[in-house]
Amino acid sequence: MGSLIKQTLSDHSFDVIGSYGAQNCVELDTEAPAADVVIDFSNACALPHVLAYVTRTGAALVSGTTGYDESDLVELRSLGEKTRVVYSANYSLGIAVLRRAVTQAARALSEWDIEIVETHHNQKADAPSGTAKLLLHAIDPEGDECVVNGRVGMVGSRPKGEIGMHALRGGTVAGTHEVHFFGQDEELCFTHRANSRQIFVNGAVACAQRILACKNGFYTFDQLMLQEEEGSFE
Repeated sequence: MGSLIKQTLSDHSFDVIGSYGAQNCVELDTEAPAADVVIDFSNACALPHVLAYVTRTGAALVSGTTGYDESDLVELRSLGEKTRVVYSANYSLGIAVLRRAVTQAARALSEWDIEIVETHHNQKADAPSGTAKLLLHAIDPEGDECVVNGRVGMVGSRPKGEIGMHALRGGTVAGTHEVHFFGQDEELCFTHRANSRQIFVNGAVACAQRILACKNGFYTFDQLMLQEEEGSFE
């Protein structure tokens, strides 16, 4: 992802003044030069260094790192008081539309059984994926339903309202997400397949272009790319 982002930024007339990974991310705290915008698709453990850099330089932040817990997300949101921040677990336009579609389906099919299945390459560290969690939130924004991460043993009949989450890992799959709605004698399935990581890179770079025109604040991908809310721009 890092290499693809660097190349795509250059292709879109950005000047890339630095890149940082596990070996040198500590330089973000005090040494890294100031940039207008930083794109972070690294690891949750790098968040303190990213926060330190953005606080020190005032750079806008496009964050696509997954594996954050709620306290991490609170820190990201609060950073929007000082600069411009956009966070998304997925920077695909197709996933943004899928999220809206499953939200409507869940409202219309509230009595149906729902299962979420995500598939990724064998090097992905976190499970379930950030995108699967994004889809779960679209279906159950209040977190009222019981979520089961896989099933094993004599689990008995499926309880009403339960949502199943399943993570598959193998090969070089860039990302496949399925949301299944099971009714009486019928099934509705939404599927999104990423054929390459370039789609996420393109979305992140597009957000980097748009975030520079925003006021300080915390933004979602939908707000920047689908104009979900009016009044987000100066």
